[in-house]
Amino acid sequence: GGPPPPRPPGRGRRSGAAGLGERTFVAIKPDGVQRHLVGEIIRRFERKGLQLVGLKLLQASEELLREHYIALRDRPFYSRLVKYMSSGPVVAMVWQGLDVVKTVRTMIGETNPAESRPGTIRGDFCVEVSKNVIHGSDSVESARQEISLWFRPEELTCWEDTAEHWIYA
Repeated sequence: GGPPPPRPPGRGRRSGAAGLGERTFVAIKPDGVQRHLVGEIIRRFERKGLQLVGLKLLQASEELLREHYIALRDRPFYSRLVKYMSSGPVVAMVWQGLDVVKTVRTMIGETNPAESRPGTIRGDFCVEVSKNVIHGSDSVESARQEISLWFRPEELTCWEDTAEHWIYA
């Protein structure tokens, strides 16, 4: 029992800096929502020890999705991707933790489910690249951009995770 040991200076989650305060954007795509995988996906990230700081269910507008996928606008599948992502509700989330961008990408698996290892989200739940259940930011910079696109600052909740001292040294 008792309170957790004091945290060393510079290790605070609320700093927004790299390390424990690093954040990433994750979206469960319409196929993941329709297949009732939301709880399973959240459970995996929670069990890993990541902290959920933002969550909402929404019907994403084509305008939002065009901005989100702007880097892919010249690819032949761009319009199909926007149409697919606007075809049903999406669960948008922000997760926080040590090296969270890399950790989440590893847990998600490869973009092409056929190349994803068993145990990853795509390896366990996906067959086809066009229905690959989930999106995760691919860098700290893209995470910052995607979080600000999908969430207003007041929609993100900083809270003290009392399990943190059982997860981080």
